[in-house]
Amino acid sequence: MGVAIRTAGYEDRELVVRLLDTAFQDDPVSGWVFPGTEHRRSAHPRLMAAFTDIVLDQGRIDVTEDGTACALWLSMPAEAHAQDDDEGPARLREAVDPDNERVEQIGRLTAAIHPQGRAHEYLWMIGTTPERQGEGLGTALITSVLDSCDERGVAAYLEASSARSRRLYERLGFALEGRPLDLLDGPQMWPMWREPRG
Repeated sequence: MGVAIRTAGYEDRELVVRLLDTAFQDDPVSGWVFPGTEHRRSAHPRLMAAFTDIVLDQGRIDVTEDGTACALWLSMPAEAHAQDDDEGPARLREAVDPDNERVEQIGRLTAAIHPQGRAHEYLWMIGTTPERQGEGLGTALITSVLDSCDERGVAAYLEASSARSRRLYERLGFALEGRPLDLLDGPQMWPMWREPRG
């Protein structure tokens, strides 16, 4: 079964924000950033909106034609440094949830482990609505970019936020890059790297 995929535009912003918010409400890392259920319901959409805006401006968002899954990608040149914008995490916290230091902390922690000096496609986030998870939509979204990476000889990188997603990424050729990131009193994240094939 083929999955129709298109590139999202600014007119798709609200669709992408709603999709990511729904997909990540029960994610272990989202639960760590926003520990209270009620607070997460109100603040989490603002974080997803901020991420969507960044990637609409600087990268690419692929969405399934039916709007039930999306992937946020950034192309990282070899000379890029994840910590170039040292104030980015603080600005994100101020915009999303000023009293929540974990919003800033997660940005600084992931920037610190991001590989340097190697060009790659960075899968920032991928989400599928809960009722469509397990149908291969995420695999289709990732594979379309990995096929392009293989053709161009470009690596790919991501941080898995759950053991379930880590297993999916391993099946697609990603391997642990360095050590897992242990969030204080929280879950692990797994930095994962994939060399181009063929």
